[in-house]
Amino acid sequence: MVTSSVPRLVIAAPSSGSGKTTVATGLMAALAARGLAVSPHKVGPDYIDPGYHALATGRVGRNLDAYLCGPELIGPLFLRGASGCDIAVVEGVMGLYDGAAGEGELASTAHVAKSLRAPVVLVVDASSQSRSVAALVHGFASWDPEVRVGGVILNKVGSDRHEALLREALDSAGVPVLGVLRRVAQVSTPSRHLGLVPVAERRAQAVEAVAAMAEQVRAGCDLEGLVALARGAGALSCAGWDAAEALASSPPPPLPVPSLGAAPPDPRFRPEGSRPQTPDGLTRVALAGGPAFTFSYAEHAELLTAAGAEVVTFDPLRDEQLPDGTRGLVIGGGFPEVYASELSANEPLRKAVAALAGSGAPFAAECAGLLYLCRELDGQPMCGVLDADARMGERLTLGYRDAVAVSDSVLAVAGTRMRGHEFHRTVVEPGAGTAPAWGVRSPERRVEGFVERGVHASYLHTHWASEPGVARRFVERCRTS
Repeated sequence: MVTSSVPRLVIAAPSSGSGKTTVATGLMAALAARGLAVSPHKVGPDYIDPGYHALATGRVGRNLDAYLCGPELIGPLFLRGASGCDIAVVEGVMGLYDGAAGEGELASTAHVAKSLRAPVVLVVDASSQSRSVAALVHGFASWDPEVRVGGVILNKVGSDRHEALLREALDSAGVPVLGVLRRVAQVSTPSRHLGLVPVAERRAQAVEAVAAMAEQVRAGCDLEGLVALARGAGALSCAGWDAAEALASSPPPPLPVPSLGAAPPDPRFRPEGSRPQTPDGLTRVALAGGPAFTFSYAEHAELLTAAGAEVVTFDPLRDEQLPDGTRGLVIGGGFPEVYASELSANEPLRKAVAALAGSGAPFAAECAGLLYLCRELDGQPMCGVLDADARMGERLTLGYRDAVAVSDSVLAVAGTRMRGHEFHRTVVEPGAGTAPAWGVRSPERRVEGFVERGVHASYLHTHWASEPGVARRFVERCRTS
């Protein structure tokens, strides 16, 4: 067993909207500017914040989600990202003690902080309080004795007088003030229906925003004190997660992969457009990227690679053909509704995607990928792979889901249990006769998604580190399709 003592901090808050992202991203960037190798992490399933973290540090932003992956993987996944780094910064989710609904502390920031034996820095929106801040901080610091709140950063402080009142009150709380950010210096980052606008859609502006966050933190926070606190984190006794080792320890597919989804070739498919393998014997898997498809966990590509795939990224907004030799397609989440016109205008690629699906090639599509494979999205023609139409809806669908595969597919056999997350404001209206992908409890029971030929498409976001055999099964099907 490996013991690691990499310095680390968890940036938490009493509630959402307190300034966690500004402080965490700014701290990452400020420490990186000092020459430190900073490992960025995000508690929960969110895909957008890790993009800003990656911009701040130059390293892949990795999620730590005890619901999707299980508590036992929090330490290993953390060490995977923190390997070779001088310090790690973990941005929390919601309020410090807010976890999966009905599951106690599971997947909360506090739960992850305890799993990592990491001190917590509490970011408090102090804009409408003075002496009461001491009661708030005392309550959060004493609620769970296993959670070590090692400092507080006061956000949205109005004046020198306001700061003095806050500091005086906190003297009695026993939690040091490690930073004060003024209200007039707040950094604005644009949001829309699913949160912040991803980095890939506004890279130049995002670079400026991250630089401004770094300057705000550098000017208002005690960086030496924060680093000293991080160095006081407890040792972790576990090995870092490794994709190849995860695959080796996962059970093999229980059913013969080549038998799945057998169907006659679609006449639209042009076999000369693909070849079974790359010259070096790898199986090429195309991964959708670009501004419309920004949601993907880094571990998915790593697992596919460990299973023998060559993962090649393409941009459905700009590339008119799939990467040469593509044998399978992975389309994650994102914002196709924002780019529906541009996606629709790329007719050559839509036809290429439809042709590959018609051949029976494996497809794994989540949320945005599901929408892209529909006949149309808000009246704009999409790929037409699925007998379904998609449109923007009136309400946000958000939350963790317990799911069981109800159809054999390129990802899983019927009966496979996984946990996932839904996060969308669209509605898909399916045609008749398509097999569903998942049975979901949310809390009502329903079926969801599509399994057809080699296509597995669903609103459900899953984290394959929890079930590595998914990647191996997918690549095996790519080899034999």
